[in-house]
Amino acid sequence: MSDIHTDFSAAKPQNIKFSPRRGLFFDAKKAIGPAGFKLPASERKIFEGLDLAYRTLCGILYNFGPTTGHPGGSISSGRIVQGIVYRAAAYDIAHPESDSNDMIAYAAGHKALGLYAMWALRDELVRIGNASLLPADAKSRMRLEDLLGFRRNPTNATPLFREFSARALDGHPTPATPFVKVATGASGVGVPAAFGLALGALEKFGDNAPRVHIVEGEGGMTPGRVHEAMAAAATAQIHNIVMHLDFNQASIDSNRVCRDGDTPGDYVQWNPAELGYLHDWNVIWVADGKDFSQVLGAQALAASLYNKMPTLIVYRTVKGWRYGMEGRQSHGAGHKFCSDGYYTHCAKEFEDRFKRSFPRFCVEPTPENIEKEYWNTLLTLRGTLEKEKKIAVYAAECVAAAKSRLEAANRAPKPDAPRLEVLYSGEVDAAKAPDALALKPGQSTTLRGALGDALHALNVRTGGAIITAAADLLGSTSVSNIGKGFPEGFLNAASNPKARTITMGGICEDAMGAFMAGLSAFGQNIGLSSSYSAFIAAMEHTAARLHGIGMQARREAFGRPFGTWIMLNAHAGLKTGEDGPTHADPQALQLLQGNFPKGVVITLTPWDPEEVWPLVVAGLKARPAVLAPFVTRPNEKIVDRAKLGLPQPSESAKGVYLLRKGDRSKKPYHGTVVLQESGTTYTFVEHVLPKIIGAGFNMNIAYVSSAELYDLLPEAEQKEIYSEAMAREAMGITGFTLPTLHRFVWSNAGLARTLHPFMKGHYLGSGPAEGVLLEAGLDGESQWKAVEAYARDIETRAR
Repeated sequence: MSDIHTDFSAAKPQNIKFSPRRGLFFDAKKAIGPAGFKLPASERKIFEGLDLAYRTLCGILYNFGPTTGHPGGSISSGRIVQGIVYRAAAYDIAHPESDSNDMIAYAAGHKALGLYAMWALRDELVRIGNASLLPADAKSRMRLEDLLGFRRNPTNATPLFREFSARALDGHPTPATPFVKVATGASGVGVPAAFGLALGALEKFGDNAPRVHIVEGEGGMTPGRVHEAMAAAATAQIHNIVMHLDFNQASIDSNRVCRDGDTPGDYVQWNPAELGYLHDWNVIWVADGKDFSQVLGAQALAASLYNKMPTLIVYRTVKGWRYGMEGRQSHGAGHKFCSDGYYTHCAKEFEDRFKRSFPRFCVEPTPENIEKEYWNTLLTLRGTLEKEKKIAVYAAECVAAAKSRLEAANRAPKPDAPRLEVLYSGEVDAAKAPDALALKPGQSTTLRGALGDALHALNVRTGGAIITAAADLLGSTSVSNIGKGFPEGFLNAASNPKARTITMGGICEDAMGAFMAGLSAFGQNIGLSSSYSAFIAAMEHTAARLHGIGMQARREAFGRPFGTWIMLNAHAGLKTGEDGPTHADPQALQLLQGNFPKGVVITLTPWDPEEVWPLVVAGLKARPAVLAPFVTRPNEKIVDRAKLGLPQPSESAKGVYLLRKGDRSKKPYHGTVVLQESGTTYTFVEHVLPKIIGAGFNMNIAYVSSAELYDLLPEAEQKEIYSEAMAREAMGITGFTLPTLHRFVWSNAGLARTLHPFMKGHYLGSGPAEGVLLEAGLDGESQWKAVEAYARDIETRAR
């Protein structure tokens, strides 16, 4: 082979340029012009006083809380959020749960300290300036008194916390707080969840939808799921998104997160404006995020854009500005309790401006004394604001104007908006599948296909309430069926809003789960994400946990039901064997089943396609935060239940049901076998059940179709279906991991007899389903040998 001797010394690199964008870029100062940035001196003075009160309150919260939290980012984002709350957003403070309000989502959940300070200060100012605007009930307010609960547990027993019925304020935001729609804080989850909220608002209100204002920092833009979500939001033109980026360059470990001009970043080599423009967003650059004129001007510019693209406003800020600790030093830490640093940097500026002194702590630091001093400090702030009434009156006028903007918007649900309520009415019956879904014995179909068809039937009945995304697997996982009869192609909020399938950045399970959780949280739709169970159960676990936390908090605080997101675990079990152990994963169910509070997550494990309708409807009607069906890939033949003496498929909706019932009072008695997972159960029904019948075994054969639906039954009914005596004697057969049967197989002997994919101590190889089952010892002959030995042992021991 000849060598290539080419001289590249004259080669010159070229600058790459972006191809044309729908998104627009603005330098705010140049776009609006100097005149547009002039805030009247009187208003500027009020805003400066308001921000001083806010920054002081942030310092107070950190000091008197358990000296944990994130004061720096709360302070650097303060003027941004003040602009949203007092000038940009349309909302009614008296009705925080109204769907028509503009929303503020703290995707940067570590700024919770700032959120609580902002909400409580707004409430206090409105109380002073125009109390008639406030909600009538305390649960819909965030009062100054509630700050006594910052990072306190609900069991906190200090006297003032109890006297004022203060909220226990979580370390990161949850919907237990008024105006908070989703739980945030886990890396990158808040951004796609907030985007899902935005799509939910568009689904209900159309182009007149509420805006979703998202507060984030550049560190929060680094997770991959955020990039996936930004691609999806621009592709789908979710145009009611306004992301406010607090670009302070500081994280826990770095003071230069992003590239800064010619200086490389410690983490990434883009700045947030470049990232937004890359993803085809409108981008507005604000050179000084401390300048109220620039902040308010940029937010007004964002509101004027009508090109139907999401908008990113990037504000250059300083983390911990005037806190006495700047940059990463103030990210997750602050001044020591009642230290000179606290009084010098968090109290003195306020005292000098308003000529009023905060008390100094000089007693034993018991919880009761700390709380008393905390409250006295808050009372000093309250007294100052009552004296400086101009700030309160102005703030109340701004909040009244926000209500007027909402009224002027006249938001009303679209006439053709989805009708999710139909699902929970008598129109949909788990025991009665639509005629179109009827299956006949001997007919060949797939579990995934049956699920797609069942969800399609529900989508038609609800006017398109289910919106679907898949990790480039729409046809492969059969979720393409769900959108049939609706406009073809992918959902685009501007050009194809009635399509029921949305892209999520490609093969992007991480963003997809959080996005669908946010969509479901809004309450207008059911979001569905689909991929291999091997991937989706793990990748979307964090989003599932936060969605569960958020839905539980909202229900407890405001009585609203859970918004269900469907996490479709497709290609589950060993029959995906051709793809090998990287894809045919028996571990996925264990990540979800039994790992959440009761009712938060419901897993479905049908074995027969005829079970899909009753299970899905029962699961949805139970209204979990997450419904997680596990379905297999290959074709299966519908069994003749009548011929085999099996119960009707509707029995599966109980979560556990008996395929065959033994009689303990008759001898010989042969015990209980409990089954779980489709591939192994089809093998059992086809190869083992006939032999059991032929041998005349007097045996219970139970199937676990949903451990969580079973747990929702009354205890008496649970015991009637599957008694403790059965659990104590049972052996199991499952295509999932052994721990998923611990709920139903109690004895060590039963667990030792249980057949499962890892019983030989290794991951299984690739190949056709039958070969993988054989390698695992889950083929028909191996199952029969194990069951026969078990039955004979039970019979022998009973003599």
